Amino acid sequence: MENNSNGFEKDLVAKQDDLWRVFRIMAEFVEGFETMGAIKPSIAVFGSARTKPSNKFYKKTVKVSKELTKRGFGIITGGGPGIMEAANKGAKEAGGSSTGVNIELPHEQNSNPYIDNDKLLNFRYFFIRKVMFFKYAQGYVIMPGGFGTIDEFFEVLTLIQTGKTKKVPIVVMGTEYWEPLMGWIKEFMIKFKYIEDFDMDLFKMTDDPKEAADIIYKFHKGTKIVPNF
Repeated sequence: MENNSNGFEKDLVAKQDDLWRVFRIMAEFVEGFETMGAIKPSIAVFGSARTKPSNKFYKKTVKVSKELTKRGFGIITGGGPGIMEAANKGAKEAGGSSTGVNIELPHEQNSNPYIDNDKLLNFRYFFIRKVMFFKYAQGYVIMPGGFGTIDEFFEVLTLIQTGKTKKVPIVVMGTEYWEPLMGWIKEFMIKFKYIEDFDMDLFKMTDDPKEAADIIYKFHKGTKIVPNF
């Protein structure tokens, strides 16, 4: 009987924890929507947090961010170091809007210093953070990165391919890094009919920051920009 009572109490505590978790999730969504809904049309830049300022991809990210800012876009990143820092730095130096959507991690990812004070958000949950990217970004620049970058790249491709979000421009930069993956996609995904040839048109690849910015600018030129869903 005592064991049954202990089991019931544990179940009750677990249910209460789940209930409070729902409220925490709701609060993060509300804060995110309020902040992100007020920013100007922006482009999300994805890439590795481990990229050092001396790295050529860091420097290229600063350049593409500046080019996008010149064309009237703000910049959204995951708020951390590496490629994210480079993108926010480019926006800041060009006098543009610089947003950071940071994530709380066990080893603590500190936000970079180039984010506007009123545009820094800190999230506990990855899925809420992703919603902010995919709802409010009007395009994406994908720089070299690890599992997280590939996850974000493939998820936005999936959302567009399945019609869960509207089509927006995606530019992949760093051809020497991405070409082996693109070759695998063509050799296996297309060969086995898991995707179609035209799915490769969902994104463009270039190493030229100006061309990357122009691809995104021309896509939106003359259109009214609104949230993606």
